[in-house]
Amino acid sequence: MPVDPVALTADLVRCPSVTPEEGGALVLLEKVLTKGGFTCTRVDRGGISNLYARWGRQGANRTFGFNGHTDVVPLGDETAWTMPPFGAEIKDGFLYGRGATDMKSGVAAFAAAALDFVADTPPDGAIVLAITGDEEADALDGTTALLDWMAANNETMSVCLVGEPTCPDVMGEAMKIGRRGSMTAFFTVTGIQGHAAYPHRAKNPMPAMARLMDVLSSRILDEGTAHFDPSSLQVLTIDTGNPATNVIPAQSKATVNIRFNDTHTSAALTEWMQEEADQIASDFGLSIAMRVKVSGESFVTPPGELSDLIAGAVEAETGRKPELSTSGGTSDARFVKDHCPVVEFGLVGKTMHQVDERVEVAQIGQLKAIYTRILTDYFAR
Repeated sequence: MPVDPVALTADLVRCPSVTPEEGGALVLLEKVLTKGGFTCTRVDRGGISNLYARWGRQGANRTFGFNGHTDVVPLGDETAWTMPPFGAEIKDGFLYGRGATDMKSGVAAFAAAALDFVADTPPDGAIVLAITGDEEADALDGTTALLDWMAANNETMSVCLVGEPTCPDVMGEAMKIGRRGSMTAFFTVTGIQGHAAYPHRAKNPMPAMARLMDVLSSRILDEGTAHFDPSSLQVLTIDTGNPATNVIPAQSKATVNIRFNDTHTSAALTEWMQEEADQIASDFGLSIAMRVKVSGESFVTPPGELSDLIAGAVEAETGRKPELSTSGGTSDARFVKDHCPVVEFGLVGKTMHQVDERVEVAQIGQLKAIYTRILTDYFAR
C-alpha cells in the first residue's frame, strides 16, 4: 500500500519535538524508513538528534538528497491555541499542530514519496534523507553535524532539495534558489557617567551612539542584484537603561541586523562597520566595542539543470511555474550549498510559527506528488 503522507505528518506532529528535544520524531522516522529498505544512522552531536538515511549503494553515480528538520519552535501562549498543539487534529480540511507547516509535512511528504518510489521503481542510484533536530535553534549541531559525518564516512549527495515552506500564498508559486546572508552586530559605546548639569565632567555616549546608528542605517548598501533584492541594515534596539533625568549615562548599547545579497560578504561588512565605529569613537573621544554574529553567508544556486528539474515537476503537478526566489530568512540550505547544488521547495508557509499552525490536508498529498515527480524525472535522465 502507498505510504500516506497525511498520516505520517500527523504521527510526526504528535511528537513534541520542541527544539532541542527529539520528542520521538526521529525515532518514528527511522522506524518507517528502515522498514522501507533505507539504511539509517543516528548522527547525534552536542545533545542534538540527527538522522541520516540512505537507500541504494554508497557512492552511487547519482544520489538525490533531501534535507529537512523535525524540531519545532516553542508553542508561545498555549492557552491561545484553539486546537491541541500536538494533537494533529483535522478540522475544515486543515491539519493543526506545531510543525504542521514548518516542516513535518515536508519531511513526511518526501519520506512517503521516496518509500513508494524505491518500492515501485527502484532507481539506478541512491536517495538520501538528512534530517536534523536543530534547525530552529542555533543550528550548531544539526545539518552541520550531518555534513561533517558524511564527509568523514564518504557519504555524498549529488544534488539536494530542502523541503522548507517556500510558497507565500498559493501552492507552487515559488521555490528558492538561494538565500540572503544574515549577520547581527552588537555595539557598546562607553563614556564617563556624570551630572547632567556638569557635562564637562562627563563623556556622554548617547550622541556617539546616535551618530553611529544614523551613519550605518543611512548607508545604501546596494541596489540589488540579478537574483536578490537590495541589502538591508536595520537598527533593532538602542539600550541605555537610564531612568534618571539628571545623570549622563556611562554606557549605551545597540544592535543592528543586516540581510545581505551576493554583493557582499560578512567579512567586508564587518570591516565597514568597524571603520565607521572607529572613526566615530575618535571623533567623540570615546570607546566603541563591536561584536558580530554571522548566521550565514549569501548564496545562490544559478538557474540551470536542478532548478529546471524542480520547476518542471511543480508546474506539471500544480499548473504554476514557480518564481525563482531568494527572499525570506535563513535555512539549512546555507550549509548544504558547500556540499552540493541545493534548491528549496515546499508548501504554503502562511501559518508557520503561529498559534494554531496548520496545513491544508490536500497540500500534503500534492507535495508528495511533486516530490515523486522530481525523483522520477531525476533518475530518468
